[in-house]
Order: sequence, then structure tokens, then C-alpha cells
Amino acid sequence: MVLSDLKIKMNSLLTTVFDKTEVESFFYLLIDFRLNLNKMDFLLNPNVAISAEDVAFFESAIQKLKSEEPIQYILGETEFYGLQFKVNENTLIPRPETEELVDWIIKDYGHYEEEGRSNLSVLDIGTGSGCIPISLAKNLSGAKVTTVDVSAAAIRVAQQNAFLNEVVINFIQADMLRHTELISVFHSDKFDVIVSNPPYVRNLEKQEINKNVLAYEPHLALFVEDNDALIFYKKITEYALNHLKNEGVLYFEINQYLGLVTVELIKGLGFKTVELRKDMSGNDRMIKAYGF
Repeated sequence: MVLSDLKIKMNSLLTTVFDKTEVESFFYLLIDFRLNLNKMDFLLNPNVAISAEDVAFFESAIQKLKSEEPIQYILGETEFYGLQFKVNENTLIPRPETEELVDWIIKDYGHYEEEGRSNLSVLDIGTGSGCIPISLAKNLSGAKVTTVDVSAAAIRVAQQNAFLNEVVINFIQADMLRHTELISVFHSDKFDVIVSNPPYVRNLEKQEINKNVLAYEPHLALFVEDNDALIFYKKITEYALNHLKNEGVLYFEINQYLGLVTVELIKGLGFKTVELRKDMSGNDRMIKAYGF
């Protein structure tokens, strides 16, 4: 088989599930990953021969795509904020909206050292693949970053990603809903920044979720009960009030439908200023809270 035949085969088998543009993007991602060839390489030489071993890889990938398994899980990696991250079924696939949250924090603290301050302390709650704490550690020079997750399997993936991206992160396994677990770990430690992208999709919203998310991504990291949708925000805000420094800031990624309600909750618990920010699609998506 040659590359042009592979492209034709992918189009014939996958355009019943995905549109042609998306299938084409899958093709270029796969040949880059497996053969280290880019789009221009293909256009210049579409008749590159593929070994039997590589054909087997591509055929397996096509079948997984046909079952709507995310391409990131098939490749075992994805890009986030210009960095490479390993991902698997134990971690969510990082989203562009989360990149916006990370960018907000980096812009807020990018000049921290220039102001004569050092040792910025950051706590991330709910690490997943480690995309938030690792991106912050990579871009905020001298920051001391700690991250917590209830899942030992997710922490193992995040530790691999910290090594891959050459940053030092303090990883802790603990349940963010159990203050006693966090307090026993951190005691009286206080942080300049606490950030979290906790589970926030209500069960009633499952009908809006694509099959590739419902079938493959970890529900533990995604969903909350309809009657207690803000449980993580309440618990983390309460924790932050006691573990942020006087000028510390709390950042959240949030459910787009619960922006104003989440603001009211955080203010009601004790924060004086709560900023609500929209994402690139115009949805309420991020919160910054400070002053308490």
C-alpha cells in the first residue's frame, strides 16, 4: 500500500462518521505520528510505500476512529499550550478553553519576578493529565507548583508529562471533597494561586456530549449530580479561603450554563471580587476570585 491509497481508504471508511475535512486532519496526524511525514511531504510524494507493520497500525487506527475513539487516545498524546502531553483513558483530553484559563494566569503572574518577588506558590486541584500545573511551571519561572488528584492512575500520567516537559511538580493523591485529606497534607501552607478545572457537567447535559467523550473519557473527571452541580466549587472555595495568602487568587474553569450562579456562590462564601470571563466561543467559562 502507498500513502495515497491509505488516504482514499480512510475517506471511504470514515466519511460516514466524520466530515471530509476532519478525516483529512486524522490522516495527517496519523502519518506524522507513525511515519514522521507532514502534509507537504505527502503532497510532494503521495506514493510513499507503507510497510506491512505500518499498514496494520493504520488499519487499527481506522477501526478505532470508526468507533469514535478520540484520535488523542489512539495516538496516546496531544498538544496543550505548545507542550506535548501523554493522555489515556484515565485522563481528560485537554481543551482549548483550559488553555485560555492557563493563559489568564500566566499573563497575571508573568512579571512576578520582575517585580522583585520570587517563589510563587501554586496549587492545582484535579490534575488529570497535568496540563494546567505543568504549563504553569513551564511558563512561570521559579514557581513552586503542587497538584492534587483523587486518581492514582491520572497522577501517574501527569508525572510522565512532568518528566517529558522537564518541570518539577509536587504530586499528591487526595480527594478534593475531603478537606481533612488536604489539610493533613498541607497543614498551614498557603498559596499565591489556587486553580481548578473540576468536574462540572451535569447529568442532564449528557445529551449535548459527543459519543467520543461519553464512551471514552473518564466520567469521574466530567460529571456531577444535577442536584449538587457546584459541590466542587463550594468545597474548593472554602478550602481556598483558608489556604490562600492575603493577596492570593482563586481561578476556576466553570460550566458555561452556571456562570452567574457560580459567581454568587463564591461571593457568598467570602470572596469580595469575582471576575467572570467568556471563552473564545463567547461562553461563560472562567472565574477569578480575590479579596476576602
